Amino acid sequence: MAVELGRAGAVVYVTGRTTRQRVSEVGRASETIEQTAELVTAAGEAARRASGKGGGGRRAGGTGVAVPTDHLEPEQVEALVERIDREQGRLDVLVNSLWGGDHLIEFDTKVWDLDLAGGLRMFRLGVDSHVIAGHYALPLLIRRPGGLVVEVTDGTASFNRTYRGSLCYDITKNVPHRIAFGLAAELKEYGGTAVSLTPGFLRSEEMLDRFGVTEETWRDAIAKEPHFAIAESPALIGRAVRALAGDPDKARWSGRSLSSGQLAKEYGFTDADGTRPDCFGYFEDVVLGGRDAGPEDYRTPAAAPSSPGGA
Repeated sequence: MAVELGRAGAVVYVTGRTTRQRVSEVGRASETIEQTAELVTAAGEAARRASGKGGGGRRAGGTGVAVPTDHLEPEQVEALVERIDREQGRLDVLVNSLWGGDHLIEFDTKVWDLDLAGGLRMFRLGVDSHVIAGHYALPLLIRRPGGLVVEVTDGTASFNRTYRGSLCYDITKNVPHRIAFGLAAELKEYGGTAVSLTPGFLRSEEMLDRFGVTEETWRDAIAKEPHFAIAESPALIGRAVRALAGDPDKARWSGRSLSSGQLAKEYGFTDADGTRPDCFGYFEDVVLGGRDAGPEDYRTPAAAPSSPGGA
């Protein structure tokens, strides 16, 4: 998401707890905020070269700025927003992709058998952090009409009517839908838009590692997990955020639960391989609904991969 916004020319403040000097409780030293910021800047530079708008000197847009921030520490979030205000004087898009609790999930475990501390920590990581970010960032976002808030979660509101297998996880992943619903009401008078957004079966770095594959060999994991055939790369949700941010009529989505596959159809972009996977259509129709079909029936082919910009 950060990279695609950078490709579109945005200055992206990349925040989080894992830096090259310190690893968060998630325990993945391979993804840092500095690395992400560098990818944002590289994408912005590549887009400028492709458009013929390169040149020397300092250029606005397409730049990543890494700022170590624990979003559960209000003073750190407040300082972050003050810095953005000082350096940019505006905030156009807030992507609340705050989580970090996968290591705490206990599926198929009754609530009375759960590790209570771990379950409550999930609420802190996946609920409190979102509210803290909004509390401090939204006064800057509403200075100008047209601001966008994206509450990232796992599962659409419709899909999450099916129990997610662990009470604390289920609650945590449903709350962003209500946050977006509430913020849509609060932002309306300021011309702002708030949505919740989910990827499908995501080929994140962590998921690829879990299956012992790479982005190039990801199909090898289908033998172990057949539903992985509908998986999508992180590019798809990135292009979804970019499309939303650039849509002058984005307010029509405000308060709604959206998915990367749904927005790919709406805006016409594709995944990195040129297809449009409809993960939630597949799970709702086939996995839960019993329709006689396969993942290939829910991965619309395209004539050629879309450009990095997602058009």
